[in-house]
Amino acid sequence: MTSPGISLSTLRRPPRPVVRAGLDLSAERLRRTIRLGLRSLWLHRLRSFLTVLGIVFGVCSVIAMLAIGEGVSFEVQEQIKSLGSQNIIIRSVKPPEEQKISERSNQSFMLVYGLTYNDLKRIKSTIPGVDVVVPGRIKRDDVWNISRRLGCEILGTVPWYPQTRNQRVARGRFFTDNEMEEKAAVCVLGAEVAETLFPLTSPLGGDVRVGPDYYRVIGVMEAASKGPKTSETGENTKDSGGRRVFIPLETAKTHYGETSFRARSGSQEAERVELHELTIKIADREQVVNVAQAIKDVLEKNHKKKDYEIVVPLELLKRAERTKQIFNIVLGSIAAISLLVGGIGIMNIMLASVTERTREIGIRRALGAKRRDIIVQFLVETVMLAGAGGVLGVALGVSIPQAVSRFAGMMTIVTFWSPVVAFSISGLVGVVFGIYPALRAANMDPVEALRHE
Repeated sequence: MTSPGISLSTLRRPPRPVVRAGLDLSAERLRRTIRLGLRSLWLHRLRSFLTVLGIVFGVCSVIAMLAIGEGVSFEVQEQIKSLGSQNIIIRSVKPPEEQKISERSNQSFMLVYGLTYNDLKRIKSTIPGVDVVVPGRIKRDDVWNISRRLGCEILGTVPWYPQTRNQRVARGRFFTDNEMEEKAAVCVLGAEVAETLFPLTSPLGGDVRVGPDYYRVIGVMEAASKGPKTSETGENTKDSGGRRVFIPLETAKTHYGETSFRARSGSQEAERVELHELTIKIADREQVVNVAQAIKDVLEKNHKKKDYEIVVPLELLKRAERTKQIFNIVLGSIAAISLLVGGIGIMNIMLASVTERTREIGIRRALGAKRRDIIVQFLVETVMLAGAGGVLGVALGVSIPQAVSRFAGMMTIVTFWSPVVAFSISGLVGVVFGIYPALRAANMDPVEALRHE
């Protein structure tokens, strides 16, 4: 039996928790504040859009510049890796003083310089750790296929050249030890040579002509990654791989000898070079730098003039990685300045908005809004501005590198972390540059705000 004045429905319904009511009230107040902030931004659409542009271009520039820098760095590192991290490359170089003499002289004479077979023997016999040696002779000449012609480098080398220099044969095969011993007239074309001289047919089994000599094509090298010539590697992928014709070393010695002649106005110049290039592979990667120093000492002792250069790809690779880090820091710092300018623009607009809406703030405070509600309202507006700019900037920043790759032919790489970092920074900019205008709005005296005209 129930007491008078109390219904059964009242007894059966459990009381609502006070804490839950408080949470619901806070959540509703937050939703109302967010809607109010979004409505304010929508009422001033043009001003909001112009404010967002600063963040858009800042985020876009961060992603695009890092993508371009990453692509350039990747190309350089790939070129260095193609030389082999365990390799040491030695090239014959005409001494600068003799080059000046040859330019000024009007008489016939012969220049003798560069690497010799004795250098090869000394390196193999006196320096431990040398695993493989790849000698090479280079002659620059035109290569013909009927009426088609292309200026190339004719490289006389050994059968194990592709394995040592990290290059692969795409079609056919490389020449063998027997073909080199027999001085066979066979050749392997670089990718660009094959494409230019045999645009419609397969070059395998065909013949190309270099001067009076004909060579049967037995293979085509794999195309190298396209990239600019770098001062670090000293090589251009177009010339070193794509525009080379590979023939056996013994065949090159028989057909071309060690002396090349060049006629000039009023004189004739002859150059005698035994070896144009030596690639030395070291068994232990940790010993590459030490072996390179030992080779340098041997060559300095036996060469009176500096008619050679030594390239250590491992050192170049480490240097390229350090350069990449510095490059990314510089590009990121420059792009971050754009975000800073965008953040200052947001703060400027929000301060002007606070001044314009002084009376609105006073009315809200008079109706019971707390200071934190005013702070949240203005922070919501700044974060929404920065967030919208971040989203548009990420979309534009990812699209620009693709356009650069397509129309400019440059490699660009958009890493996963660059859009994430750029968007996070844009949100942080919104919070940091929105705090002061929000605090200024919240600290207004409600009475003075209501009197504001």
